[in-house]
Amino acid sequence: MKTILKYCSFLFAVLLMSSCEEVVDVKLDTAPPRLVVDAAINWIKGTTGSEQTIYLTTTADYFGTEIPKVSGATVFITNSSNVDFPFLEVAAGEYSCTNFQPVLGETYTLTVVAQGVTYKATEKMISVPSIQNIEQKNDGGFTGDQIELKTYYNDPGDEDNYYLFRYIRNSTLAVFRTSDDRFVQGNTTFDIYSHEDLEANDKVNIRLMGISRQYYNYMNILISVVNGGGGPFQTPPATVRGNVINQNNQANYPLGYFSLSEVDETTYTVQ
Repeated sequence: MKTILKYCSFLFAVLLMSSCEEVVDVKLDTAPPRLVVDAAINWIKGTTGSEQTIYLTTTADYFGTEIPKVSGATVFITNSSNVDFPFLEVAAGEYSCTNFQPVLGETYTLTVVAQGVTYKATEKMISVPSIQNIEQKNDGGFTGDQIELKTYYNDPGDEDNYYLFRYIRNSTLAVFRTSDDRFVQGNTTFDIYSHEDLEANDKVNIRLMGISRQYYNYMNILISVVNGGGGPFQTPPATVRGNVINQNNQANYPLGYFSLSEVDETTYTVQ
């Protein structure tokens, strides 16, 4: 009986090792590439805002190692007075403008013509309050031992406002957070940034951007998808549609967003 048990155990181990070595061929559905428009026009306080850049790429295969760039496109932005600001290609998929004229509250239309297809988006330049101060707390986080940074600003009380925060720690990947003034309208308020690896002498670049309600909703969904948000039974959207519209075939929509934001920026050194 012991011999039979040993034989069965040996056979099971062999089968287990064999199954581990089996190559599983995962077949993924492929879809035609879509245009991706990265057109965030940011006017940093204290600058002219004349130099702006727009990036055009396409979606790639799941296992692809490179992001395809879109060259040879025509890109320009038009204001409400029909003044055009051309964006010329300076590198593959990178289009720059050196004479853009940002005006708070002005409405702009982006036009992209790529591979014979015309895409358009319309958005307004949104103002933003200034960052008042940064407050550091050393006993934050869920465990009470993380460093937290509070970024204070004064919300205007005469309208509904929406904000986008961007944090970059020591030139690593950016972290984005959205906020609105539903419960703090017209008051001084703050946003909190914390990271488990944040420590003394770290430099954190902080951007506060004014954004439209539509862009706020878009970024909320995008951040949720990136962070794996949603409940345990909620299926996240496969794609997040922006405000850029394919003028030839609306069903073949591009990805990305055209936004215009006034920006206040500072870099804080952790104490």
